[in-house]
Amino acid sequence: MAIPEEQLEVWSKQGSISGSRDTYAAIKGALEDANAPYSGHGFSTFLQRSYGNDTNVWSESDVDVVMRLDDAFQYDVDRLTDDSRARFDRAYAGVPYGYAEFKVEVASWMRAKYGNTVHVGTKAIRVDGNGNRRDADVLPCMRFRRYHRFNAMYDESYVEGICFYRNDGLRIENYPKQHADNCTTKHQGTNGWFKPMARVIKNMRNRMVSGGLIRDGLAPSYYIEGLLYNLPSPLFDHSFERTFLQFWNLTSRADKTNFVTANEQFYLLRNGFPTSWEPADCEDFLTALARFWDDW
Repeated sequence: MAIPEEQLEVWSKQGSISGSRDTYAAIKGALEDANAPYSGHGFSTFLQRSYGNDTNVWSESDVDVVMRLDDAFQYDVDRLTDDSRARFDRAYAGVPYGYAEFKVEVASWMRAKYGNTVHVGTKAIRVDGNGNRRDADVLPCMRFRRYHRFNAMYDESYVEGICFYRNDGLRIENYPKQHADNCTTKHQGTNGWFKPMARVIKNMRNRMVSGGLIRDGLAPSYYIEGLLYNLPSPLFDHSFERTFLQFWNLTSRADKTNFVTANEQFYLLRNGFPTSWEPADCEDFLTALARFWDDW
């Protein structure tokens, strides 16, 4: 039995943004305080993930804040020729202040502002909510460049994202601006269906987690948006039911090997890559999703 269109419409609505907006304003204000130990360095503060992309649902409460060091960058020059790499090495020398120092100082400043509600994790700095302020994850990171061409500092071509390091030293690259921009373009190209449909599937995911059909963490929102991003725009139809069935028909039958993340910088499904969804987890999610739909 299909889920009624009326229920899908309820799930399509964006979650509350006022609490998240106020939380972001408070965290951003603290991070950008002129007395912070890193204030002499260039940095940028912005939202990412569901609230940053307008795909948040009512049950989501965390606010994800990016704190990016702009004075320096990490890079991938694997696509350059040997001569181009040599020119790159000569042009860009090492910098004395980098990610490790930046993260330590951001964490220290957050503790000075919010005390024992601050917890430093593997990736981000957690700031527990208090009163009207919601939980927030602050991600210290730095600029990242994936180079395609380098002749000189003013004659170069690269894709810019962000990167951070896990506690085990593994570097993680991400492209939140491209993700947000591409999701907005997809939304516009589907006559406004993409983001509401993403919220529908996230709400279905949340219901399956609370009902014990899948484990929490099996289907992160980032990958759900990526999966839906690969649905051709003409298949977003005139109802949520029809769009879901188009989505299900494609994802259950198509070869998903070449599906990409919404930022279009990584393959969506790969084993053992921190930037990709484990294919087995994706299949488990889709199987449970079909059962949830049929058993409604």
